[in-house]
Amino acid sequence: MKDKVVIITGGASGIGFASAKLFLENNAKVIIIGRDQVKGEAATIALRAVGDSVEFIRCDLSKVSECQNLVKKIIDNYHKVDVLINNAGISHIGLLSDMTPEEWNNIVAINLTGVFNFTKLVTPYMVADKCGRILQISSVWGNVGASCEVAYSACKGGINAFTKALGKELAPSHIPVNAIACGVIDTDMNRCFDETERAEL
Repeated sequence: MKDKVVIITGGASGIGFASAKLFLENNAKVIIIGRDQVKGEAATIALRAVGDSVEFIRCDLSKVSECQNLVKKIIDNYHKVDVLINNAGISHIGLLSDMTPEEWNNIVAINLTGVFNFTKLVTPYMVADKCGRILQISSVWGNVGASCEVAYSACKGGINAFTKALGKELAPSHIPVNAIACGVIDTDMNRCFDETERAEL
């Protein structure tokens, strides 16, 4: 992985942070993306204990203009993207009947539109180089659905279909597109569940 350029959305905590750590241990250049500047800077300091080649860039993935500016900055600085990990995501727990349109739009904007925005912007550079890897962090709920997590399940199901379709589209350019359907991981997102609930899940 030496000198590979890796972008990880939602890289300041949880699965994204662990992924960043692993890539740094293997001498990659890592850019972590997130909305929270304080959290991102703290994560960067922690990751620099593993490797120096890491930076945090603030971006709201739901806003295409911010994504465009960010990708341009990365290409200007590094001239390529070898790996994109679409990891950023938020959850919403509650009955669908209680969910507001604003809550629905917010979770779709981050969990699904954010994947579209970043993947669309990075893909042309990978196709030009005939090289690259795209990985989505999905969920088992995208496969089977979860009660009281309808919007989250819908987004992850959308990501799964997006991944299969894009994989076929980019196969002639030798760019694999995959998704990992994670189970319940001990991350900030799942801290709302107590130990018994997590064991049951």
